[in-house]
Amino acid sequence: MLFAFDDVQCRALAEAHGTPCFAYSGAVAEAGFRALRAALPSRVRIAYAVKANPHPGLLARFAALGASFDCASIGELGRVEALGLPPGRTFFAGPGKREAELEKALAMGVRVQAEGWEDLARIDALVDRETAVNLRVHPAFDIDEGSRIIGGSGPSAFGVDEEAVPALLERAASLRHVRIRGLHVFAASNQRDAAKLRAIHGAVLDLARRLHEAHGLVLEQIDLGGGLGVSYAPGETPLDLKAFGQGLSDLLARHPWFTGELILEPGRFLAGPCGVYLARVVRIKESRGTRFAILEGGINHLIRPLLTGQPFPVKAVGQGAGELPYTLAGPLCTSLDRLGDVRLPALAAGDLLAFGTTGAYGLNEGMTHFLSHPVPPEAWVD
Repeated sequence: MLFAFDDVQCRALAEAHGTPCFAYSGAVAEAGFRALRAALPSRVRIAYAVKANPHPGLLARFAALGASFDCASIGELGRVEALGLPPGRTFFAGPGKREAELEKALAMGVRVQAEGWEDLARIDALVDRETAVNLRVHPAFDIDEGSRIIGGSGPSAFGVDEEAVPALLERAASLRHVRIRGLHVFAASNQRDAAKLRAIHGAVLDLARRLHEAHGLVLEQIDLGGGLGVSYAPGETPLDLKAFGQGLSDLLARHPWFTGELILEPGRFLAGPCGVYLARVVRIKESRGTRFAILEGGINHLIRPLLTGQPFPVKAVGQGAGELPYTLAGPLCTSLDRLGDVRLPALAAGDLLAFGTTGAYGLNEGMTHFLSHPVPPEAWVD
């Protein structure tokens, strides 16, 4: 699904909330969560990645469905804390955790994803009882990503290099209270091929088995990270959830030594399809053979096209298919403010455009403070 709302709904949302605006469908979000949950083995836990979209309505909906949460800042921890969840349903990751953030996480009963010795030592100093943590490992095998979201399999700011883990485990044995009881390996980004995900996750479990056998590492959890992909263009093949779930079942059967739980951190997969961004055309301009449609909003609201080179799917609300080439530009005083080169019907000032799959990495990733344009409203449609 590229668009969570049809043309009639898009017009009604634009009239009710003004433009530009974001709108999120609770029904679409819930359907996606239920479909994923139904496809997964019971030993796989879904921990929604709050970074994808921290909207309170979305968090509350997923919490009611039984989701856990993956946080990466003290602000995200606060949003999840407001849900009133019991301890054990929140994880805390990030390469640069400050002491105040660790204190907050530990007070909430959050499972910390330790990035290295510094995290382990500081947690050990902050607690007075045995505390289980997960260790993030930066693997030596190739990481699957279309852009440098994770950092590739070369040098990385994330985690402990795989080859350095044995020495860290030996050093960690001296800690008074901290016990490494899980691994966190994030090795894919926006992948829609179930076979590739199975291979990536298989490599993670093989890594975990090597550490278990060579170092006696007791593992309660193996966090496979995120990476479940969504479609951004018509005709793209969606992730086959049945095949994906079967792949995880096969891997668990292949690793009988591991009796704990697997963690998945889908963010984009769960949030992306539920959102649309609505903006009107301000003016049309032709410049040296290029036809520009200049919009009310740009990379201050949707920065992903600048980061990845791929536009969000877009349609002209109330109009049919079109074949005129347009470069979509925003209102910012920079030539970087581009939302993609697309084909649309003939546009005029005032026409309403809807950008689909913007429920993830939309407003919360945009450059909202640049040039001090107003922050667009977010409508939660339940």
